[in-house]
Amino acid sequence: MAPAALVSNPANGPLTKQSFLKKDSPTANTEASSETPLQAICYGSTLPGIPSHPTFAAHRLWALAHMTALFRHWARHGYTEGMSGHISLRDPEYPSLFWTNPLAVHFGLLRASDMVLLSDAPDAASPAYGTILAGNRLQRPANKAGWAIHAAVHRRRGDVNAACHAHTRYGKVWAAMGRRLEMVDQDVCNFYGEALAVYEDYGGVVLGSAGGEGEAIARALGERGKGMVLANHGLLTVGGTVDEAGFLFGLLERSCAVQVELGRVAGGAKKVIGEREAEFNFRMASTPETLYWEFQPDYDYEVAMSHDQFVDVTEEDLRIQL
Repeated sequence: MAPAALVSNPANGPLTKQSFLKKDSPTANTEASSETPLQAICYGSTLPGIPSHPTFAAHRLWALAHMTALFRHWARHGYTEGMSGHISLRDPEYPSLFWTNPLAVHFGLLRASDMVLLSDAPDAASPAYGTILAGNRLQRPANKAGWAIHAAVHRRRGDVNAACHAHTRYGKVWAAMGRRLEMVDQDVCNFYGEALAVYEDYGGVVLGSAGGEGEAIARALGERGKGMVLANHGLLTVGGTVDEAGFLFGLLERSCAVQVELGRVAGGAKKVIGEREAEFNFRMASTPETLYWEFQPDYDYEVAMSHDQFVDVTEEDLRIQL
């Protein structure tokens, strides 16, 4: 059964359209609002904030359930490419450790007990380096290239609790062009400004002499990046929850698809959203609480379609002592 959680109130402070649109803008709102972005989208009652948890084990179980559901969601949308693709999830109790998927297991078959716990330690002298510390029901190795990317991102960005990377169809098309997305529709504004980075210096598979590629990717993401186009490679997204990172990954892939199609049908003729409106859309839509909730319909769907069977561990199974 999918784990329950306590809920918290929406955490983001008041945000107003007037904060970002000048009064003389034709789209400026004349009435200031003290609502949070999550409250603003709700008519009647308000959705609760991101859940909190009474114990580390409860938090770990909840997060692994959502991570597994995200993999099932990826499988349903065809984000598989052989052994490529990985999601990482920072452990709530041991922040220098993260969970990820085992190598060469189809995303649609993954269960919570299959996930492997790794250290982000870059030093081979560390006792945790190169070791699977927990989980791993299937006794499979982890993806070393994936470890290099995700470990570097988690070390560099303490605010990032989850990261997603895959070699998706339209992500690869856009990565072959190695450029930013344009703000041509409301949804892509989640990647406005510094929220979207482009890593231009493709250095090959992140192994061996190219091992520094992981560090370079993490640097290119920047301090405020939520998503990144990796030239000649694929897409990467991050978030405070695996739900946020997962929703953003799907959104980034769909946004690449939209702009590829737009290039086919419109050529150079397109209407780009103005800077002020794009920034306002970003501020109102791209908050941690709102992005967490954006994934919940897909999470509920995966729970229903799997008959709630992909969570095959208990809190007791996930009490870890290192």
